[in-house]
Formats: sequence, C-alpha cells, structure tokens
Amino acid sequence: MAGDSASRALVLGGGGIAGVAWEIGLLAGLASHGVHARRADLVVGTSAGSVTGALLRGGRDLAELYAEQLAPVPDGEPAVEFDVLTLMTAIGAALAGTAGEQDARARVGEFALAADTVPEADRRSAIASRIGDPPWPAQRLVVTAVDTADGAFVAFDADAGVSVLDAVTASCAVPGLWPPITLGGRRYMDGGMRSATNADLASGFDRVLVVAPVDGSAVNALGPGFAAELDGLRRTGEVHVVVADDASRAAFGTNPLDPRTREPSARAGRAQADAVAAQVRAFWS
Repeated sequence: MAGDSASRALVLGGGGIAGVAWEIGLLAGLASHGVHARRADLVVGTSAGSVTGALLRGGRDLAELYAEQLAPVPDGEPAVEFDVLTLMTAIGAALAGTAGEQDARARVGEFALAADTVPEADRRSAIASRIGDPPWPAQRLVVTAVDTADGAFVAFDADAGVSVLDAVTASCAVPGLWPPITLGGRRYMDGGMRSATNADLASGFDRVLVVAPVDGSAVNALGPGFAAELDGLRRTGEVHVVVADDASRAAFGTNPLDPRTREPSARAGRAQADAVAAQVRAFWS
C-alpha cells in the first residue's frame, strides 16, 4: 500500500537507442497514471537501461524527456549500421570451446578489443550528448559493465571511483561496434554481455519492477538466464516484469541503434504504459 516500508528496485534492460526511447515512453506513461518508478530505492541499468537510469536519477521531468524522444532526428546524427544476427554469429564464434560464463565473457572481450571502432573520446562525447556529465545521485544507481580482459562482471555505483558518464559509456560499449572504455587502466564493455537485464542485482528487495525492451535468453552462456534471474528474485520478494509488446518490437525494427527508431519506440512505450498501468500500480504502489 502507499506509504508502506517495502523496499523497491527498478531494473532497466538493454535495447539500443530504441530501447532508451521505449523505456522513457513507458516510464513517462506510467507517471501520467500516478505510477512513479523513479521513487525506487535502487535503479539497476544495463546498456540502454544505464542511459535511462542516469536520466531518471538525474531528476529530469519524464514528460520533458519523452518530448525529446519525439523530436526530429538532428541533421548529422549518424545512422549506425547494426545487424543483430551478424553480431550474434560473431559472438557465437568467439564462445567456441569456452569453459564457463566468465571465460566466455573474456572471449567476447577479445573480440571487442580487436574490433576497429571509433575513438573512445568520440563515444564518450556521444553519451555525454544524451546524459550530460552528472554527479552520482543521492538515490542509489548501479550501472553494469564487463571487464574485457578477464570477463569479470562489474557493477559501478557511487563508491566505484568512476563518473556516471564513464560508467554509462562503458555499459553501452557494444562489442564490435563501439570501443571498450578505459577506466582505471582496465577496459570495459557492454553490461549486456552478461545479461540483458542483470536483474539479479536487485536480489533482497521486497518489490522489483523489471522493464525490459529485450528479456534475454532462457539459457545464456555468458551469465544467468532471464528465468533464473527472476526465480532468484522471487525467493526474497515480489517481481513484476514489463517486456516490450509486439507493437513495441515492431517499432524497434531490425536496427535498434538507428536514431529513426527513437520516435516510434517512445510512442509505443507510452501506449504500452496505458495498457499495463493498472497492473503496475497494484504492484508498485
């Protein structure tokens, strides 16, 4: 009930530019129905979810963020060539003969380090254009990444000694497409290389709302499968999952990194919020 002492966590999954737009549309729509996910005690962000999480924790008005997603794509914003099947094929080849999840992630790290991409500074500037360079918020934000050298999973927060901007840039470093990001002499890649959501980081919270453009695989050679994450969360609390519906996935298209997906994906998220608001309110409030 409203005003109770239940602890709450919000998990925001990966999904590219389209995923950011969809998450903002969904959260803005929920807020318009009186469901305020930003009041979570913990926000966990992976890849696209780290961008949304940083914006949410930064205190920006959700209606304003939503309006920005609807704006025309600026002249000169690059349309990134990205094919999910090609990436998955390359990662699959890198995983051949691996021994365990961390070793598998290290192999993907080798692939990420070998790729010819833009300079790190350029990528950092691109992320800064979306989230600025904010301080760590007072309310807890966790941003996920993976060490390319040994495949270790990292959860950056205010005590990690890195900036929000650097953590988010690392979390969004898709292997083969964007450069791994150097922090403290280590190079980090996309947190989605462990899990699309890393929802298990919210273990121990009474209520966990998982918002996922992509819900991830049931079986995952790189980390826990989505079903296993949810099972673990349910041992200590209640879980509610909102995954992109058919209309939203259609809005994402075949290239979720194309800026032209931003507006239709945001609208799809906003429309989905209307459909799920009552259920989410009953769970969250």
